[in-house]
Amino acid sequence: MVINVDVRMESLSKYIFSAPSWPTSLTIIVVLGFLIDGASFRFGQNARFFGTLEFTIPALTGLLLTGPLVSLMGRRLTWNRSALLALSCTVLGIIITLTGMVISVALLPLSFAIATGFVFGTRLVTLAAIVDYRISRIIVPAFIQSGTGVLIGMVFFDPPFFVLALLLHLVFGTGFILLIWAIDRPLYRAFHIHILSFLNTFIAHLTDGSKTMEDFFREIGEEVYVPEVSLFFNRENGRGVIFTVPNVHPGPMGEIGGGNLPTYLQNAFYELVMVSHGTATHDFNLVAEEECEKIVAAIRAGKDRATYLPEASRAYRCQHGDVTLLYQVFGRTLLMVSSRSPRKTEDIDIGIGMTIMAEGHRSFPHVAFVDAHNCFTGDIANVSLGSLASLEYLQAASHAIDAGPELEQYPLEVGVSQVVLPFTRVQGFGDQGIETLAIRAGGQTTAYVLIDGNNVLAGVREILRDHTLTLVDEAEIMTTDSHVVNMVSGKNPIGYTVPPEQIIPYLEQSVRNALDDLSPASAGGDTALCERVVVFGSQRIAQLASTVNAMVLFIPPLSIGMLLLAFLLSVVIYLIIA
Repeated sequence: MVINVDVRMESLSKYIFSAPSWPTSLTIIVVLGFLIDGASFRFGQNARFFGTLEFTIPALTGLLLTGPLVSLMGRRLTWNRSALLALSCTVLGIIITLTGMVISVALLPLSFAIATGFVFGTRLVTLAAIVDYRISRIIVPAFIQSGTGVLIGMVFFDPPFFVLALLLHLVFGTGFILLIWAIDRPLYRAFHIHILSFLNTFIAHLTDGSKTMEDFFREIGEEVYVPEVSLFFNRENGRGVIFTVPNVHPGPMGEIGGGNLPTYLQNAFYELVMVSHGTATHDFNLVAEEECEKIVAAIRAGKDRATYLPEASRAYRCQHGDVTLLYQVFGRTLLMVSSRSPRKTEDIDIGIGMTIMAEGHRSFPHVAFVDAHNCFTGDIANVSLGSLASLEYLQAASHAIDAGPELEQYPLEVGVSQVVLPFTRVQGFGDQGIETLAIRAGGQTTAYVLIDGNNVLAGVREILRDHTLTLVDEAEIMTTDSHVVNMVSGKNPIGYTVPPEQIIPYLEQSVRNALDDLSPASAGGDTALCERVVVFGSQRIAQLASTVNAMVLFIPPLSIGMLLLAFLLSVVIYLIIA
């Protein structure tokens, strides 16, 4: 097992938070102004109401005008974020101003001028990150708060203050623009992506559900040709079933790319579509939702080609090392469902899946290999070729491939059900809920339970499977690995928010409904080639993550250096003007 480089990048998600309501920020701004007013009375008549006039009113101006100015550019800034930005800049301005006054009251003009320049630079960077990365478009909204402070400052300070404040705006503005340029260059040179533009689209995705991020992913993407193995069940009574194994990854997040692949495929067919997780890592994330249509086309073509046979073997289980494998033969198709639970069960490199399929073709024309993706242990890792885990997967698959042709097949009965859950995406459950495929052959009943979600908390798979086994002879719990439940972090497994005790009633309902729905059926398999599917690309995620991680390392020292230089220039300018 190897740890993904992008795990470190994912950890940056802890810095993303929701802005407090604007009345809260507004209240704090007003209170801070009054507190500074109280302190300003100690410095005589000329400094009275300094807090309200120099901090509260500029902050209110920034709060009220920034949003409308931004909207003129076709962008959006919520009142909550506008208020938080105004509050943050107010706090920074107060700290810088009071720091200068601690040294000497005579330095108040300098410290306040530095504070306004710093506030301008801070707003410039922030608005570039969350609204529009093009500096020319956000200079005016960025200047609103500090500019108001400078104009009111002319009442308190001598005329040279105005010139000093404008020069310091130029100093800090230039410094922060250079900082933005330095941060932007590594990612742009490597991928031709502006980091702040990407951040704009990410914020828009979180706020408005915008899909403009897909434009960035398409720029770095590459075309691949991947096999899609599907089992089609025609039943004498009831709805048909498509059990498909796409070897692409249902990510990267939310509705972006293939994040909601199970729902997209279901909407394309009348039959119940069970979208299991094939062998694919985040390198095989679809760059845009429209790429899902190529998978739909492959399944539809396979449905017409399949040869249907009314028989299947019993289900068997084997284990090699930590890998356990549930396998069953349907006519000329071998289905294998793999897991390492209670050990970490994560994404399997497509090379391993292709190797298993190639090996299986000596016995079966169609080989469906499923990663049950059902044990999350706290970190995210891929299974790569050459690792011990990959060897165990190959050994387990080889056992099934060797044993499969000798298995006796019996008349087939199939039942299916879908239970839509009362739980939300935030709680770890996708739109498809719990789907159960019940198979009866040779006097044995097997339940393939597929939960629309991204992995299962360690230990929960055993609880759910043990309960299922009270209803059937053999069973496995799988997840779709749908990333629609992940808006930022990839850590939202089944059982993490909703305990298994609350899931079991719906699981039992799904299994019982499938058993009640059993009907004579025939099954046909097909292996289709999904052509020219645009995915992130081999090692793209690792390359992107490495670049971002390197940027994160040098941003703090670079920022500190820029600020120290700006403060030094401020003092020099003050001495020259004074």
